Amino acid sequence: MKANVGGIDRIARIGAGVVLVALAATGTVGVWGWIGVVPLATGLTGWCPAYLPFGLNTCKTK
Repeated sequence: MKANVGGIDRIARIGAGVVLVALAATGTVGVWGWIGVVPLATGLTGWCPAYLPFGLNTCKTK
């Protein structure tokens, strides 16, 4: 599993995930807010399986 999510992309995913999960936990947006777990997980791990079929990579090359 090679990292394919980097920098600003990771920060945006983590931020959006936290906001969605928090809104779902407080009952503001309902059950659909728990989908925020997905961007939160991909941001924390640095790997997004949806990027693979499209050959996307937002990590800087080393």
